[in-house]
Amino acid sequence: MSETTTLIWDDQLLLGHAPMDELHEEFVGLAAQLQTAQDAQLPQLLEAMEVHLKHHFAEEDQWMNTTSFPPRDCHIDEHAAVLKSVAEVRDLLNQGNIDACRRLITALVEWFPGHATHLDSALAHWMSKQRFGGKPVVIKRNILSQADA
Repeated sequence: MSETTTLIWDDQLLLGHAPMDELHEEFVGLAAQLQTAQDAQLPQLLEAMEVHLKHHFAEEDQWMNTTSFPPRDCHIDEHAAVLKSVAEVRDLLNQGNIDACRRLITALVEWFPGHATHLDSALAHWMSKQRFGGKPVVIKRNILSQADA
């Protein structure tokens, strides 16, 4: 198991677009399950993650396309690359390669916060601006700065 911190859902990950936040919370839950799974649980959990990611990314891709989100091509390409990696690792896991699956889990956990903070937050802001004329207001509870933690 990697020394990567277990991904935990908290208010720091809120972006202010409830449907997106719900998808992200589900992703975080599945990622945490994968991080702590026994080897025998990996195929079932990786399959659940792949199903989730297909739905998650299809929703976001649709939002980007229907709202003409300007940097959508880069964002959609990143989603496709993640899905390709998950499919490749699923095949490797089916051949018994547990290490490839563990490396993928670590990569997803390391990738997600940056993706959400940069790409997904821009999409949430864009959709809010289209609908309401401004960025979403996000109230975050119990957030301590790194210096306070």
